[in-house]
Amino acid sequence: MLRSSRSPDGCEPLDVFRKHRVDFVALAGFLRLLPEEILSEYPSRVLNIHPALLPSFGGPGMYGERVHRAVLQSGAMVSGATVHYVDAEYDHGDILAQWPVPVLADDSVQTLAARVLKVEHVLYPRVVEAVASGRWRFDSRPSAVPDAAANALMHWDERRLIEEIENAFNL
Repeated sequence: MLRSSRSPDGCEPLDVFRKHRVDFVALAGFLRLLPEEILSEYPSRVLNIHPALLPSFGGPGMYGERVHRAVLQSGAMVSGATVHYVDAEYDHGDILAQWPVPVLADDSVQTLAARVLKVEHVLYPRVVEAVASGRWRFDSRPSAVPDAAANALMHWDERRLIEEIENAFNL
């Protein structure tokens, strides 16, 4: 985990990646920008997930409950999860996948966060696996995702959500 610019043994993160032959990086809950040397060494091989439909509700300081509070305060009727490549800006890289989550009239920050988290736990591992295995790139996103996402949104059901995501990714 990259908590600082140096690892506990004093090595730079890129040296650690090279030493352990890291091919691909999947971030989750990482709140810092990656150093340019890592981004240069790993083009289109660093992913992150964000608890909203980017480009809305992203950027510096937009993480955790702050995102869900902003969604609720905006009056948005839909939120969701976004998987994206990491670049030199917060929540800015090319979007690989998004999955909508309805914002309900009686939602609190916590209830919306819990529903989005369920989607994140289903979507992110599937996208990571597809990209890490080389089966899926930014330019080969499954065309079924938007239709499947809309279908899952209209009929919010956790089991159906998982089925729709798996079908969209041919899993």
